[in-house]
Amino acid sequence: QDAARRWGLHAGDAVVVYDDFRSVSAARAWWLLRGAGVSDIRVLDGGLSAWRATGLPLETGDVSPEPGSILFDGVEEGISIDEAAAWPQRGVLLDARAPERYRGESEPFDPVAGHIPGAVNLPADAVLDGASFAPPATIRAAFESVGVSDLTSVAAYCGSGLTAAHTALAGAAAGLDVAVYPGSWSQWSNTAGRPVATGAEPGA
Repeated sequence: QDAARRWGLHAGDAVVVYDDFRSVSAARAWWLLRGAGVSDIRVLDGGLSAWRATGLPLETGDVSPEPGSILFDGVEEGISIDEAAAWPQRGVLLDARAPERYRGESEPFDPVAGHIPGAVNLPADAVLDGASFAPPATIRAAFESVGVSDLTSVAAYCGSGLTAAHTALAGAAAGLDVAVYPGSWSQWSNTAGRPVATGAEPGA
């Protein structure tokens, strides 16, 4: 809340967030602010690159907005590690990392390679068209290809919680509600006793 006030946010403001990294960081901001009660929040599709490509103006230098007065009515905490463990029994748990990380063939950041047992792989590239999101119908088809429907309870995780929020934003664009496990693989793989699956199949 203090940070949002420093950014100049007031109750009822329309908020647009963007980045220059395929909207991954912007999606995390979208998820956090939406969960805190900001109802009109949007992501600039394609980010700064798309803005530049259309020839729209840019400015340089620091911006110091007048302090805002927004009052959050809660904080989005996402699902817990225990909820993530049980999710495949009640719905679909999506792993948004690259396929080789899901299969356990590569793990550049965490101590253990593999995926949460029962999770299915839906890498971020599956919902993108270059640096922009794919059309909603294409996104929905990607979700449906891993077993998601309108009646499915869906949650997503990634390595650190960023790309999972990106998957949640993609789902929202296609009319799907996707919960986020913010601890993601970093928390799971660093927690003693948590099982790990490898290979292309979800595992038990």
